[in-house]
Amino acid sequence: MRNFIKNILFVIFGGGIVFLFIMYTPINTAETGTIAKEATIQPLPEPVLKYGIPVDSFIIDNGYVRRNQNLSEILAPYKVSAQTIDQIARSRDIFDARKIRPGKRYSLFCNSDTSARYFVYEQSQVDYIVIGFGDSLTITRGKKEVTNVKRIASGFIESNLWNAMKEYDIDPMMSIELSEIYAWSIDFFGLKKGDHFSVIYEEQYVDTVRVGIGKIYSALFNHRDKDFYAISFEQDSIESYFDSAGQSLRRTFLKAPLRFSRISSGFSYRRLHPVLKIYRPHTGIDYAAPTGTPVHTVGDGVVVERKYTRQGGRIVKIKHNSVYTTAYLHLSRYGKGVKTGAHVKQGQVIGYVGSSGLATGPHLDFRFWRNGKPINPLHVESPPVEPIKKVNREEYNRIRNNMIRELKRADEVLHREKPVLVEHIKRKRASDTEVMNLIARYEYKGQNIEIPENLAVLPDNQEWTLQ
Repeated sequence: MRNFIKNILFVIFGGGIVFLFIMYTPINTAETGTIAKEATIQPLPEPVLKYGIPVDSFIIDNGYVRRNQNLSEILAPYKVSAQTIDQIARSRDIFDARKIRPGKRYSLFCNSDTSARYFVYEQSQVDYIVIGFGDSLTITRGKKEVTNVKRIASGFIESNLWNAMKEYDIDPMMSIELSEIYAWSIDFFGLKKGDHFSVIYEEQYVDTVRVGIGKIYSALFNHRDKDFYAISFEQDSIESYFDSAGQSLRRTFLKAPLRFSRISSGFSYRRLHPVLKIYRPHTGIDYAAPTGTPVHTVGDGVVVERKYTRQGGRIVKIKHNSVYTTAYLHLSRYGKGVKTGAHVKQGQVIGYVGSSGLATGPHLDFRFWRNGKPINPLHVESPPVEPIKKVNREEYNRIRNNMIRELKRADEVLHREKPVLVEHIKRKRASDTEVMNLIARYEYKGQNIEIPENLAVLPDNQEWTLQ
């Protein structure tokens, strides 16, 4: 019995050794003679995302909002209930369904039964809204990844700033940006043929599509043979623009209360009134512009009058300090929150161009007083705000010198490759729709201002310029 147990143990022990030997001995394959290796587990591929949603999991249907189309018409064919659509319409904190615009792109991510799982509405080339139809309704904002590319652009003025951007394939928004930077120092109503500019800036891309302008580092604008530099510099945690001497470009008053217009009537003590047909003083400047064009206060101040008169129509009068007062006449409507006693900031929209009162057409009558006496707004000398501080002077000089060197190099290339007023420059006129779309993009970008509808057609006049 004892020998039998020993034999059993011997067989078990020996079999285990043989098993382990077989398991850990490499096996030569007969065909290749190579040594077999243990199988490796390949990692799963990363899911392809669009708007943060895995595209492989859904059927995607893309489209554009049609004229007069509402959200219900878009979602109903994809089995979204009327109750859910009503819930979306009532949830206006993130997405206001009433403000979907014709031509805007949207995408529907659908299940296999064509029911919508996600609806994506592109508010702009960068911003979008995602509505999820899961166990509960979700509405979130999103942004596409934007890449900034540093650029240097230059050009000559042939007719106006807008057309120069089109001629040199520069984002038209640059015309607005430059007019903002130089709003206190250059009269953009008086640009001359042959004026030229160079600018160092960041251009924004989503994938390979140009979507806008980022930071503007510096600019050189030659107006009437005089160089105007603008160097971006941060002082006291505020980024602003300074000239080559370190003086701020910002002034107490803007050069004009409109971004885009033409001067239709000047300052005079004897002008034939277009409606009354009698000679009388016109102690202001008339800016012709489409109805609904935003009007900006030229400086900080307090609204001392907001009223309607038979001749001036809707009027806003602002007292800036103990010396200066301005007024804005013939408005079609007032800006948000503008009432007597309200404090306003420079550049704030205080109303919109109209033809209220005695007026033959839409325009702004802009008036300026110094110590109660009317003065020509075009002749107002506005003092600058604080210059570069002594403690920041060395760093500013370093940045300024680098920027000016680059700008001068770009200006030299411009004059060498594209002489002033060369015959082959094509004359391009911006269409009314293009210009007003540009203004809307800038005026209402990031501001809680209602976009005016049914803007009047701009007159075909060579004097129209961007300001």
